[in-house]
Amino acid sequence: MTLPGPALNASRAALSAALADQAAAKEDETLEPGEIQEVDMQTQAETIRTVFNDPTNFNVKHPLYSPWTLWFDSPQTKGRNMPQTPISAFPQTPVPQTPGVAAAQGWMEDIKRVISFDSVEEFWGLYNNIVPPSQLPQKANYYLFKEGIIPAWEDEANKNGGKWSIQLPKDKNRANVDKMWLYTMLAAIGETFDPSLTQADPSGSPPNSLITGVIVSTRPQFYRLSIWTRLAPSSEDDQLRERIEAVGKHFKMSVLGFSEGQKLAGPLATEVEYLSHKDSEKKGGKAKKIIV
Repeated sequence: MTLPGPALNASRAALSAALADQAAAKEDETLEPGEIQEVDMQTQAETIRTVFNDPTNFNVKHPLYSPWTLWFDSPQTKGRNMPQTPISAFPQTPVPQTPGVAAAQGWMEDIKRVISFDSVEEFWGLYNNIVPPSQLPQKANYYLFKEGIIPAWEDEANKNGGKWSIQLPKDKNRANVDKMWLYTMLAAIGETFDPSLTQADPSGSPPNSLITGVIVSTRPQFYRLSIWTRLAPSSEDDQLRERIEAVGKHFKMSVLGFSEGQKLAGPLATEVEYLSHKDSEKKGGKAKKIIV
């Protein structure tokens, strides 16, 4: 498995932290008060197996900032009572009681919960055992949302927000969409979309991430990738608008690999554009989009 640079650096940092924790624990168990003992880091490293060097028999987990849930729907799941998810290595789980209002209940009957996870290892176990977007049937969707948030506008965490999205023609992007979706998920679970999390005052309470979930959709002629945010900017809130725009720029350049000024719109293709959920309901040309 070849990881992008940020994911590889994160895994190495987590491994170093795990080594330090194990070394400290061993020292506490064997030393008398006031004694100092050298630790053989090479020996310690040989006892630790991560998912990156032993995908089957790893014994260390690296926790994520937040737990996440993967959902799925397709024409084959409509009207079914049992989950019909494209997964083989994990047992199916019942649909939990999730937040939301009655307006979302009918739609949520057709969307299936695949699994929840809260570690890097569980993510890779999931990713390596589900059908990639390029092989999904038409009108299928993967929804990766923070645990406790359903992928619906009506959810309390989503109702005041919006989404960044890009539409990509299928014939030109079939070979790239799987990598784009993987990098989008890694940026979401790694919390790299919203820089406010890493720039916050460590002495204060941690801020809420703007990101609630990410989606990939397959349609007869195109793919769509989306990032949902819990807030949408107003004309009076310049600070929030800058924060939202930073998410879009990171999505376009760091995740999807396009250059800052690159024009993407064309037949069946759109720019990377943001629209609030409330504006999405407006008819005609009244909706206000942000484009990066």
